[in-house]
Amino acid sequence: MSEAPNPRSRHAASKRGRRRVDDAKTSFISVRCTANERALIDAAATQAGLSVGAYLRTQALGKPGPRAIRRPPIERKELARLLGHLGKVGSNINQLAYAFNSTRRIPGLAELAAVRQQIGEIRDSLIKALGRDH
Repeated sequence: MSEAPNPRSRHAASKRGRRRVDDAKTSFISVRCTANERALIDAAATQAGLSVGAYLRTQALGKPGPRAIRRPPIERKELARLLGHLGKVGSNINQLAYAFNSTRRIPGLAELAAVRQQIGEIRDSLIKALGRDH
């Protein structure tokens, strides 16, 4: 008894997922370094917004490659400030919920507008910290 052919052939699977490139990376290079050197390389790659592999290719060849992973640099100071803002918004929402549960009255428009403004400021700051504000 013969089986029915599989409707999903091996070639159909290659159409899904990432687009194939002509010069696929098939060779692997391993380099030994100290923990301190690795930390410096990781920090430099993060600062450049690249993965470690793409960063090392950039340093050696002058370009990161056709499908390099580009990451926005992390703005730690900005993210710490946002964490503080998020705490204030959470506190305000908690106070509004407490007032509503105590009196069963909807908070005033001014309180809701203040929370809305704070959420908008957090959103704008997050977009800036992620480097998407251009």
